[in-house]
Parts: sequence; C-alpha cells; structure tokens
Amino acid sequence: MLKIPENETKVTFDGIFLKCLSFNSVEQRDEVMQVVKGGAVSNLLKAVPIPKMFHAKQEFPKDRIEPEDIPPLIYRELSKPGFGSKIRPGMQIAITAGSRGIRNVDIITKAVVDFVKSKGAVPFIVPAMGSHGGADAQGQKDMLAGFGITEETMGCGIRSSMEVVKLGISDTGRTVYMDKNAYGSDGIIVSCRIKPHNAFRGRVESGICKMMTVGLGKQKGAEEVHSDGMNRIAENIPSMAKVVLGKAPILFAIPCMENAYDETCRIEAVAPEEILTREPELLKFAFSNMPSILVGSADVLVVDEIGKNYSGTGTDPNITGTFSTPYATGGLQVQRTCFLRLSEVSHGNALGVGLASCITKAIFDRIDTGAMYPNCVTSTVIRSAMIPVVVATEKEAVSLCIRTLNQADKNHVRMVRIPNSLHISQIMLSEAYYKKAANHEFRGLEALDRPASLTFDEQERLATPYLTG
Repeated sequence: MLKIPENETKVTFDGIFLKCLSFNSVEQRDEVMQVVKGGAVSNLLKAVPIPKMFHAKQEFPKDRIEPEDIPPLIYRELSKPGFGSKIRPGMQIAITAGSRGIRNVDIITKAVVDFVKSKGAVPFIVPAMGSHGGADAQGQKDMLAGFGITEETMGCGIRSSMEVVKLGISDTGRTVYMDKNAYGSDGIIVSCRIKPHNAFRGRVESGICKMMTVGLGKQKGAEEVHSDGMNRIAENIPSMAKVVLGKAPILFAIPCMENAYDETCRIEAVAPEEILTREPELLKFAFSNMPSILVGSADVLVVDEIGKNYSGTGTDPNITGTFSTPYATGGLQVQRTCFLRLSEVSHGNALGVGLASCITKAIFDRIDTGAMYPNCVTSTVIRSAMIPVVVATEKEAVSLCIRTLNQADKNHVRMVRIPNSLHISQIMLSEAYYKKAANHEFRGLEALDRPASLTFDEQERLATPYLTG
C-alpha cells in the first residue's frame, strides 16, 4: 500500500494515486526532485553538439519620449479641457499603479502625483494588480517598491489592501468589484499601459478597461473577469468596464504605450466617456509598435531571463510564441524553448515556466508557489504554472532542447537566443541563419559578427555576452 506522508496530499486520477507534495525547504524538495549534475540525464546530454552562434541587431521604429520630457508632457495632457479641471483642492485622488514592468513607470506615476498636488488635492497610490503579489496587500506594495514606487519616492501615501466593494453585475452576468480605497476616494486616475495581451484577442486587451476591472478589482474582481475562461474574457472586460464607468468615480485615464525597444513612445489622456471607443484605437497603435524576432521561425529558442517584469507569463508570447491558451497567436514559430533564469524582481513568481520545454534547476529552486499559484488560480489558466522538464545547468537546458527536436536537421539547428522578451534589439542566431543574415535577406536584421562557439562557465552557465553599444 502506498504510504502518503503528512506533507503530501493524495489525489486520485483514473484509479491511480498521485502525490501532490509541499516542501518545508529546498533541501527537502531536492530529495524528491533529484536534479543533479552528473546523473543519467547529464550523460544523455553531454555529447549534444551546440551550434555556433553570431550576434545580430534588429531595427524597429524608434519614436520615443525622453524620460525628462515625460513630466511636462503629462502636465500638458492633464491641463487640457475636461481633465485637470475635475480635480479640486482637498479632494482625495486615487492613482493606479500596476504590476507590469512598464518603462518609466516611476516617472509617469510621480508626474501624475505632482499634477494632482498642483491642483491642491491629496493624491494616493493604489496597487491595481488583481491577484499579483501573492494576492496579498504587502506583497503588492513590495512589487511597487521593486519598480521604484514607494511613499518616499512618490511623495504620497500608498494604500494597499485586498478589500473590495461590489459595484454591480455586468451584462455578461459577472459581478464587478473595486478596491475599497479607490472607490472611497473623490476621484480615480487610471494610469496604465496599453499593449496586446498574452492570452486572448479582443477590441480591448491589456489597458485601461483591464486595469479598471482586473487591476482595481483585486483578487475577487480578477477571478470574476477570468471565470468564464480566456475565450470569454474579451467580452467580460468591456462589459464589466461599463459598470465601473457607471458606478465608480473615474476622472480619466492616462495610458502610455511603448515602442519596440521597450521605451515610452506615447502618452495620452482619455476622458471616461471616451475610454470604450478610444482604447481600441490605441491598442492598434500598440500592435503596430510591437517588436518581433525577425527570422520568423526557429527550432530552439533560448531565453536568458524570465519574470513578471517582462510579462505576466514570464516572457511575452507575442514575441516568443509561447502562448498559454489557444485564443491568441503570433510570435516566433518554434519547436523547443528553454528558460535559464528568473529575475530578482519577480520575488519567486515564475508564472510562465509551464510554457517552456525545460527550465534550469536555478529557476526551479527559486519558485515560490505562494506567489505563483494565486495568479493562475484566479485566472483559471493553470498551464502557465505547470513544471516542465528541470535540468541541472543552463548548458543542459540548451542541449535538451536540441536533443529532443523532431524532424529538424540537428547538424544545422536554427537556434535563437534572447536576453528576455522585452529587449530584443540585439539577439544571437545560430550559424544556420548566417548566410541569409549576411546577405540582408531578413529585413531589419544585421549580422554583427561571425558565428563562434558559445561559452559556458564552470557551472555551465551561458557566459557569452551580448555586444555593448
């Protein structure tokens, strides 16, 4: 009879007992996982040939707003008729701040705070990030601190709470919630970024409406939005946004958009009565500025680092092609993908690992399920949190992807390496791409050097640097 220890939960699937483990330490987890260098897997992978690679530069449209120009631009936008005039002395004004790695988010947020102060009102910041930060008030405040948003740097209070109030029922039958602090304010300014979502397509995706319903809805609101599945979220978000606009004190929105280099390129104030019509237009602009991996397809994709600061799913699938649902497509067409490291700012939230073919033990050891699971439980998209193949080193991760390729020429593997999914102006490509790159057959892509062997350090960490400048 199978013995289930106290720290295990027994689950039955088709008559088979499965064990769902919870570990008290990394050492206890390692006893079960047995991910060690030099074992059977290492022996299978040690002779896998890794292709030579070269550095390549990708060129995209470069329109951008310099960081020092952001505060005066925001002041001008909010000084337009119908915006700043809504803010009167003494009003308590809630300003949203999300969990994504938005470029210049600290500068943008501080500029909005300062504008509110210039009107004699009292601003405060509300973390608007649904269930992120472990669905915990302090966890969400900690996430903002990682982006440089603190009470000291912003010069105003941060009111972080998971308490919500019920606003009503949408025409799609979903209950709409809102952060209690924001709802109790005299006015809400929705500061956010508009960009394509990583799991669905719709008239509005990641942007103002999502910030109002998912972000400000906290865990309960986020769960309601996602409860019908990703095939219905494109209907739920605008439907629920109508309830927010009708019941909550939304003053206006101030969304930003970014270019292909992860740089701020547009900021525009949007009146509440125009949000549902203007946001779809701004989403088209955001789509037109998305970067891409210009070779289009590959056998293997190597992502140096993943994290919540790059995408809700660790990497942006609009770039990498690693979608968690069938309701969105695009990005690189690739057979195998490996993730090598997890960013510090993710605080153990490795959501998205389930979209890789394999990950390193370094990522696995840093996973904090308490930070990762609330997000997938709330969104109902559990694939992103599933654990893929775990290997001992970065070199083994690359080797496993190559070794397990199907119907590919393993003597001429088409391999792409990127630092992360936000910064792809410089990438590395395997020798199989070199002739076409040197002949300028990939529009916007330039080979910077000739193919050479990748280098790994004594711990088999990928050590070949990207070029500077």
